Amino acid sequence: MTITCSIADARNQFAALIRQVEDEHMRVQVTRRGEPVAVILSQNEYEDLLAQRPKRDFWTAYQQWRQEWDVETWDEDENFDPFADVRDRSPGREVNPWA
Repeated sequence: MTITCSIADARNQFAALIRQVEDEHMRVQVTRRGEPVAVILSQNEYEDLLAQRPKRDFWTAYQQWRQEWDVETWDEDENFDPFADVRDRSPGREVNPWA
């Protein structure tokens, strides 16, 4: 079960809210001007959520990126530059290596 309260109410009732979260396994949705901004939940529930998250190591993320950006086709078009819109083409500043 989830209850909703504003930041001001949560601040004023913080200890009681934490007790409800722990004892009654409730969730508290905290709002700012009526919009949800945070959720208070028990440590056990938080750990359960983390355990359900799929593990993403670097290799899995890299393979997903390659598939999403269709990297295999990049060699076919010699003029294709995936970083053209983010690369700074300015010459930069001059540096005196002897200074």
